[in-house]
Amino acid sequence: MFLTISTTGAPDRPATDLGFLLHKHPDNAQAFSTSHGTAHVLYPEATDERCTAALLLEVDPVALVRRGKGKGKGRGGAPDAALAQYVNDRPYAASSLLAVALSAVFSSAMRGVCNARPERAAQPLPLCVEIPALPARGGAELVRNLFEPLGWTATVTPVPLDEQFPEWGDSRYVHLVLEVPDGKLTLGEALRHLYVLLPVLDDAKHYWVSQDEVDKLLRAGEGWLADHPEQQLITSRYLSRRWSLTREARERLELVRLADADDTDVEEIDNAVDEEQDTEEKPVPLAVRRREAILAALTAAGSSRVLDLGCGQGQLVQALLKDTRFTEIVGVDVSVRALTVASRRLKLDRMGERQAERVTLFQGSLAYTDKRLKGYDAAVLSEVIEHLDLERLPALEYAVFGSARPRTVLVTTPNVEYNVRWETLPAGHARHGDHRFEWTREEFRTWARRVAERHGYGVEFTPVGDEDPEVGPPTQMAVFTQHSQNDKSSKSSKSSKSSKNDKSGKNEKQEVRAA
Repeated sequence: MFLTISTTGAPDRPATDLGFLLHKHPDNAQAFSTSHGTAHVLYPEATDERCTAALLLEVDPVALVRRGKGKGKGRGGAPDAALAQYVNDRPYAASSLLAVALSAVFSSAMRGVCNARPERAAQPLPLCVEIPALPARGGAELVRNLFEPLGWTATVTPVPLDEQFPEWGDSRYVHLVLEVPDGKLTLGEALRHLYVLLPVLDDAKHYWVSQDEVDKLLRAGEGWLADHPEQQLITSRYLSRRWSLTREARERLELVRLADADDTDVEEIDNAVDEEQDTEEKPVPLAVRRREAILAALTAAGSSRVLDLGCGQGQLVQALLKDTRFTEIVGVDVSVRALTVASRRLKLDRMGERQAERVTLFQGSLAYTDKRLKGYDAAVLSEVIEHLDLERLPALEYAVFGSARPRTVLVTTPNVEYNVRWETLPAGHARHGDHRFEWTREEFRTWARRVAERHGYGVEFTPVGDEDPEVGPPTQMAVFTQHSQNDKSSKSSKSSKSSKNDKSGKNEKQEVRAA
């Protein structure tokens, strides 16, 4: 898919200032990795009189299918988000894919930030935007109704289904040229218009629409959306017709409109609830929810002496120290640098004697058995196993489950199925550059059950984070519990009785044959 942004210059402002505003030099062709392919930025022309920047989004259709496989409705509800497995309109027609690329590649320009030319970023420009293929659900009239109230002049040319067969009529795609004279819009405003209205015209989104989409819409719509005559349609389509999100967006936009009318701040208008009594909760980071889930599982298991294996910079150790139920906490990591950072985080050099007695940090490799790890109630492997090569995983399994053998072992790891919900995660990339693998829920459970059976543990699985109905939670946790001696004795007794019954049966058969 393709989009160009052009401007003209004047004696006191060369058109090539566009390169400063976009933070992309006109002499360079640049490429950027995005969620579903590669975005290329180049300049077909760059003179003092006229400058054009082009954004070419090269969509990887294989990655598109892999990231969206089986998730059609969940990723925005578009009935034709994929016309077929590998043949669809997504690589060619401007849509939310292009909107996300605009946001990723021109993020500073969209915010109106330009350190090199700060005064130019705040000045309106003569602009021309051209999009050769734009889905227009609602036709040319809707395109004009969306852009022209914002100061654009829209030239909308329907694209025929087939130029050789005009009787077939027009497709739902249009060739769009947007022009705005000098003194109307800044570049940042123009980019924010495109970011919101491209997916609105396509009436589809390629990623899961969640609560944070309301904030994105209001940020990009600041200064123009509250008074737009098509506000209702824009909010509904942008939020994939999710009623609760659309209602929230409209309520917040109405507050903005009232505040503008009264020439006051939104906070002064929205004063029905005291700030101290405002119970609105901010989203809790996944890392915090992961630690909370681990602490809850350790508490439920009655653990007091805990190993944090692969403790990194000590965030979990710090959380454990705040709970007096954990009387002994040991952090182990192979990285001396990580242990140094953890020591500073915990302020070990200034910690009181009683508190210092509860915590120990030492260097160690989880690929080798270590007698220092024996005798603890629980061990935690939080976001650790995915950093090991698969061929080294059996060594870790034996070191923890076979040699150290704590009563409880907690293992958390990313759920790779959830990666499709991360809008900014490039297709085919792991969540962290050091991850050697990331497992699906089934792959993780197969591994965990095999380890549990081999080493005499039971295992249960717990989701961490909001569980998506289609792709599960962002993090998956396995809780291993060592079989008690009673369980072993019971199994041994059953096995012995079975053996005796077998022998008794054989003797009875021999006696019958003898008779």
